[in-house]
Amino acid sequence: MPMSTMSATGPSRCSLRVATYNVHECVGTDGRHDPGRIAKVVTELDADIVALQEFTYPASVALETRSPVGLTMLDRYECALGPTRQTKRQECFGNALFTRHPIVDVHRIDLSMEKREPRGALAATIEVGGRLVHVLAAHLGLRLRERRFQVRQILKYLDSVRHTFFVVLGDFNDWLPGRSVVHVLDDRLGQQTRVASFPAPWPVVPLDRIWVHPTGALRRIFTHATPMARVASDHLPVVADIATSRSIPGVRPLESAPIKGSDPFTPFHSSDSSVNCPVLSPSFSMGTPTL
Repeated sequence: MPMSTMSATGPSRCSLRVATYNVHECVGTDGRHDPGRIAKVVTELDADIVALQEFTYPASVALETRSPVGLTMLDRYECALGPTRQTKRQECFGNALFTRHPIVDVHRIDLSMEKREPRGALAATIEVGGRLVHVLAAHLGLRLRERRFQVRQILKYLDSVRHTFFVVLGDFNDWLPGRSVVHVLDDRLGQQTRVASFPAPWPVVPLDRIWVHPTGALRRIFTHATPMARVASDHLPVVADIATSRSIPGVRPLESAPIKGSDPFTPFHSSDSSVNCPVLSPSFSMGTPTL
């Protein structure tokens, strides 16, 4: 499947459209903070499920709310929140999933390493036309060692849903030849199309990725590169169309693909705190850049 850049034309009746979008706290390449503009880009996508990274919302919002926090014009969606820290403006910052289908279950997975920016993933079960789809949305760290640890945690989650229909997507911050750990996900899930999504005005780096299991369900992956998307954030959205027909070949168990030379897996950890927004770790420096 060739790499492609296009605008969304809408999924067919027998397909599911998913997207991943790092919204950069709703600050565009023009320096404007404009959540309404981000909401318009999401509307352009016409996606059933959208994973957002670097998403912010008021810390007073309850963690388990399902209303479209911060992007209220997206009233056809419900959301799941996965905050990883609190900003200096008393906002929650992290991951979010927006979906036009009912959310059945949500788990929050801590991917943080000491003295690095807190990171996390959202694992949600979503009912799509009577079928359960598992979705893991993640935002990985900037350091190779971080990403090794984080990919191990993701692999543990994949082991728990290995017989199901699932999607893995997000900003994986993994692009340097010879220093990639995301290739382990390619080995496990099949090497799926990588499209350049960063920086948004002239994308050259494939930071944002989507994998689908079973791989035969994937129809296409592309970047959404409308004029508004090129300015609304520093990343372009990446979109995948997935066949949902029950005639797709059956889901088979995934093959194990450990990271060579790595330490043993750390325990799978899911956090469902009653606290609205986690407090920023005092060992983390706010000077750490985020992509």
